[in-house]
Formats: sequence, C-alpha cells, structure tokens
Amino acid sequence: MNRSKISPYASLNEESWISKTEELIKQHPLSEKEIVQLCLDSWENIFSSRIGNLQIGKNFFPSPQIVGALLHALIPANIEARFENWQGEKNKYDKDIVYIKDDYYSIELKTSSDPKYIFGNRSYAQPQDGITGKSKNGYYLTINFEKFMPDLKLRPEIKIIRFGWLDHTDWVAQTAATGQQARLSPQAYRSKLKILYQK
Repeated sequence: MNRSKISPYASLNEESWISKTEELIKQHPLSEKEIVQLCLDSWENIFSSRIGNLQIGKNFFPSPQIVGALLHALIPANIEARFENWQGEKNKYDKDIVYIKDDYYSIELKTSSDPKYIFGNRSYAQPQDGITGKSKNGYYLTINFEKFMPDLKLRPEIKIIRFGWLDHTDWVAQTAATGQQARLSPQAYRSKLKILYQK
C-alpha cells in the first residue's frame, strides 16, 4: 500500500492536526531552514537571469504565470544541486520535487501572486487512482509572491512560504460547471500548512 494514499490525519480530530503537521515536517529530510533558503535563493536566481538582452526586473517584467514557472524550474534544480537523492519531475507520475530514496517525502510545489491564498486546478479536489497521474496527497511547498509593478520601480518579494501535508480532500472545487479552479479549505491553512517565512 502506498503510504501517501493513507492520510496521516485519518482518525484525528482537527484539534490534533497542528501537532501532526509539526511531526510530519520534523520527519521530512529537508529542514525548515533549508526549505526557506532554497526558496529565497531561487527567487534571487530569477533576478540574476537574462533572456537574450533582457534582464529580469530591469527591462523585462514577467507575468505571475511566468514567475511561477521559473520557480517551478529553479527550486527543484537547486535542491538537486545541493542535496543527494533529490531531483525534479521526470514523468507525469512524479511530484514536482522528487525524493529518490522514498517517494513519500516528494513535494508538490504551488505558487501564487495572491497575497495569501494558493490555488490548484479542479483535479486537485478529486481522488486519484494512482494510474492516471500523480497523487494529490502528500507534502506541499507553497509560495506567495508579489507581482512585478514596473511603474513603481519596486522589486517584488516573496511574501509567504508554507510547508506541510495536504490531502485531496483539503481542496474545494469551484461549484460552477465551467469552474476549473480549486481552493484550499480554511482548515488546511489553519492546521496543515505551517508558515515557515512571512514578510
């Protein structure tokens, strides 16, 4: 049985979730300090990057979608470069950040330019059969960042870094028939994702 299919919060009441979250974070191969530093270093990498003759943050101001894609590339690459047994996603069954020794500790990465909240597509609210794609249960690293605002000449910053464990039941799909977005429940923010960094 794949351990990630069984929620570590199963049979626990919500009052016990925070202590379970702390336990899960403590047992993870990456420490809180290492996770935060990897995220901040990857953010710095964005501003030292060039696309042709364009310097990001000086004469090229990418959209939040592009910034999110850059973080999805840089964070796994930096983890792989610094720590043994880590790599980025290689196939559709992989999490975004893969722990080769034990997939239980692999990490799904979510980014958002919203000041507080994280979103996923509608599939995150659906149970997975383990055949059609990667599991939506497991460790999550979430990053909220500011948008580029070129007119104000201000450099955007990472605002919140969270880490913890989410199950597909923590995601709430949009009720509209055409809605493709899923949001996290208030309980997930309150008890299952720990704030590691806030600016």
